[in-house]
Amino acid sequence: MSKAFTRETDTDDDEALESTPQLPQGVNYITPGGYARLKAECDHLLRVERPKIVEVVHWAASNGDRSENGDYIYGKKRLREIDRRIRFLTKRLDIAQIVDPARQESADQVFFGATVTIADEQGLEQAYQIVGVDETDFSRNRISWVSPLARALLKSREGDTVRFQSPVGWREVEVVALEYRSIEP
Repeated sequence: MSKAFTRETDTDDDEALESTPQLPQGVNYITPGGYARLKAECDHLLRVERPKIVEVVHWAASNGDRSENGDYIYGKKRLREIDRRIRFLTKRLDIAQIVDPARQESADQVFFGATVTIADEQGLEQAYQIVGVDETDFSRNRISWVSPLARALLKSREGDTVRFQSPVGWREVEVVALEYRSIEP
């Protein structure tokens, strides 16, 4: 069979290839810093990475036999990866709803963008920032607003005790402090 009739990719499902979880109801809440980071990545891919790879693929294709040309084969594969990422980022940016935590008016209740300090059953305190799905970074204590802990914390106030399902089972935590501040990218 001719290569013209075979698929080059295993799947065309953009979302299945991304490690980021699905958004509930197509809503993508994001902080201004997170939006800027996604926009910068998309622009970099479009203006820098993609043109370089297109140039390499063009050069490799002009060398003749493409079936054993590593530069051509790798370049085409990399180009598909870049295009897939650009499509994903474009979709995320199109449905993004930018929420600036520093402008939150109801500062006595937990909503998107809040920095919440909680205490567990042993009294150990930990602070978490509730951010968008694309901004999640557990090493910086940034949790997605769709995570079990964040969902349990939403609409709670200082002094409230919330219960949520964690990987080790049901846990209860108390909201010790709550504040809204700008979140750096």
